[in-house]
Amino acid sequence: MCGIAGIWPVGGDARESVEGMLRKLVHRGPDGSDVVAAGLAGPVLGHRRLAIVDLSEAGRQPMRSASGRYLITLNGEIYNHVAVRQTLEAALSPTPVWRGHSDTETLLAAIDHWGLEDALPRFTGMFAFALWDQADHSLTLVRDRFGEKPLYWSVTSRGLAFASELKALIGSGLIPTRINRDAVAALLRHNNIPAPLTVFEGVHKLDPGHTLRFTSPTTPAQARPYWSVADAWQRGRKSPFTGNDQAATDALEQRLRAVLRDQMQADVPLGAFLSGGIDSSTIVALMQSQASRPVRTFSIGFPEADYNEAETAAAVARHLGTEHTELYVQPKDALGVIQSLPTMYCEPFA
Repeated sequence: MCGIAGIWPVGGDARESVEGMLRKLVHRGPDGSDVVAAGLAGPVLGHRRLAIVDLSEAGRQPMRSASGRYLITLNGEIYNHVAVRQTLEAALSPTPVWRGHSDTETLLAAIDHWGLEDALPRFTGMFAFALWDQADHSLTLVRDRFGEKPLYWSVTSRGLAFASELKALIGSGLIPTRINRDAVAALLRHNNIPAPLTVFEGVHKLDPGHTLRFTSPTTPAQARPYWSVADAWQRGRKSPFTGNDQAATDALEQRLRAVLRDQMQADVPLGAFLSGGIDSSTIVALMQSQASRPVRTFSIGFPEADYNEAETAAAVARHLGTEHTELYVQPKDALGVIQSLPTMYCEPFA
């Protein structure tokens, strides 16, 4: 999962505060923690690591680009980073000398070569990151197209702070915890608190598919979209699929295989949740067809027959030959977790 945090302070050293923020994110990244200061009058960036691609020190974050211009802390994965790296190797002369094989290093090299604005559309993945540009003294926050990875931020008189979770942001000590009445109204109306609102005044979620560039730690910035579902819909409308049902079926399978092939690139074992329904069964079947060993699958079961899909999932697992694990959840398990909910969820939800 990984977790990111950082502070661009108004004077003083923010290292201790960022270390405190990272302690709130241990559950997101148990494999390591690091804090790096960008330089004189710049931000301090922090990272909690869950190592998936390149488990060596070469994959450690926060990470500087080869040129030294950029410093990044990234949560997520760039699924097509191998293809992007191959494109860079073909475009650059001399060919880059890579420190490792992490997607973070590839992302930095792409930004170094094309610039952030031109590089972003090339990335396929789920990500939230903060990028410090030493050349123009700016900090840019970026969130993936659909907002799979969370990113919260706030500007106060003491500086700019950001984090993967609200609890870490509050842990910075910069943020007053005043309830946002607009957010409460949105919760009562929509059963959730939509971006950019959060439950606290002055604290914001970065909208999916947006960037937010700061040139000072106290100057509010305007989020800018780099992708929108409306634009994607318009492009599809102008050039609709013209094949028959069989062609559509074949095209979908090819696309899913390609997507899963990219997402299965990892230096640790991979697994999948399997409910026994059409969606998860299809995904696991395509994973297993491309795997060199049995895929690990996991299902949640219930003693109440009307809610239990575990038996169907187990039948699918047997058919596909996966390494299957079941966990049957009892009412006492749900009751037992209630007191921990405030530490798990940063905001109320319906």
